Amino acid sequence: MKSNRKALSCLAVLALFAGSFFLGRFAAQVAPTISSAIQPDAEENWGLSFQEEGKLPQANSSIQEMEKYNAYYAEDTQEKTLYLTFDCGFENGNTPAILDALKKHNAKAAFFVVGNYLETSPDLVKRMIAEGHIVGNHSFHHPDMSQMGKEAFTKELGELETLYQQTVGTPIEKYYRPPQGKYSKSSLQLAKDLGYKTIFWSLAYVDWNQDNQPTHEEAFDKLLKRVHPGAIVLLHNTSKTNGEILDELLTKWEGMGYTFKSLEELPAASGAGN
Repeated sequence: MKSNRKALSCLAVLALFAGSFFLGRFAAQVAPTISSAIQPDAEENWGLSFQEEGKLPQANSSIQEMEKYNAYYAEDTQEKTLYLTFDCGFENGNTPAILDALKKHNAKAAFFVVGNYLETSPDLVKRMIAEGHIVGNHSFHHPDMSQMGKEAFTKELGELETLYQQTVGTPIEKYYRPPQGKYSKSSLQLAKDLGYKTIFWSLAYVDWNQDNQPTHEEAFDKLLKRVHPGAIVLLHNTSKTNGEILDELLTKWEGMGYTFKSLEELPAASGAGN
């Protein structure tokens, strides 16, 4: 009888040990899955890597992947077309020269404005519209919107929409550029749900530092070597260099065989949001 009890006790201990072992292994396998599932959506900064002169650069994501969110940074084409866009954080006197150059070349651009710009420069915004340019939404306060919830995200775009309507008298066209180039998949989806096309870029250079403006030669070196078919170009209206060189830059691009199109002509972005 005692030997049977000992045997049963040993079997119970072995069963408990085996159960703990397999449960531990199962937990170890499942834990990473659970952990990754509850991690917040990763924030990203839009970035480009120019591998070959005259070719589409490598970006954070493919054109096709971004299109799922109605987000675009270039057209997939061999046709020498360019889409000109400008970010407008404030006005410091360079925008009239930019508009003059665009008008001279019959080039339609998109200007992404913030609340401050609408409040301080309504006449320039009205000129942009009168001359056939798009005025898009760059948010009201220019915050990092990549991790915002739906309510805060909607408020940032909505306040700009309201001010635009009050200033211009018509609804804003629903093109959105993320402030600071920061985004996440959730923020792209929120913009899409609000009916916006999110516009990144495939050609830009360091033109925003007011205290260290590039020379004309430095600007041409970057913008002529990196230009490529289907590029969405990002320039800043605050750049003194851009105001000074834009006429010549557009002439040089035309000499390379490029033509300029509005974002409304970007094949995927021209359709209604899905």
